[in-house]
Amino acid sequence: MSLESVRSFFAANAPDIAVIVTDASSATVALAAEAHGVSPEQIAKTICLRAGDTTMLIVASGTARLDNRKFKDRFGAKARMLGPEEVAEATSHPVGGVCPFGLPQPLPVYCDVSLKTFGEVVPAAGATNAAVRLTPQRMADLTAAEWVDVCQS
Repeated sequence: MSLESVRSFFAANAPDIAVIVTDASSATVALAAEAHGVSPEQIAKTICLRAGDTTMLIVASGTARLDNRKFKDRFGAKARMLGPEEVAEATSHPVGGVCPFGLPQPLPVYCDVSLKTFGEVVPAAGATNAAVRLTPQRMADLTAAEWVDVCQS
């Protein structure tokens, strides 16, 4: 169902972007990089977390780590990672396939500046073996994301 919501999202908003389904798992950054022939840094990982009462998505370079101080300074609260059930409830996507596309209800989406280094990034697409290829700016535009600096340099 989640993969279908992502396919529907792209059919409606960016029909030129193909959802790529592979036989290989892309549930981790390393597996995704291998499956799509890119560096781990080019994988756009999506983290579902909560700051205070707000559930949000942070999309960052695959090897970037969240900087707790930067996050708290930006959002005024400590980041709390959600468990797999909470992630699935908020996004309809399984862990390993979480992305900012095809969500059941709108969530705030933030793209970390760590993505801006790349001409193309590869985020998941609603399943542990699905992804898309697009520019970081196009991803931000399609998801109405705000650019933030919340990862370690």
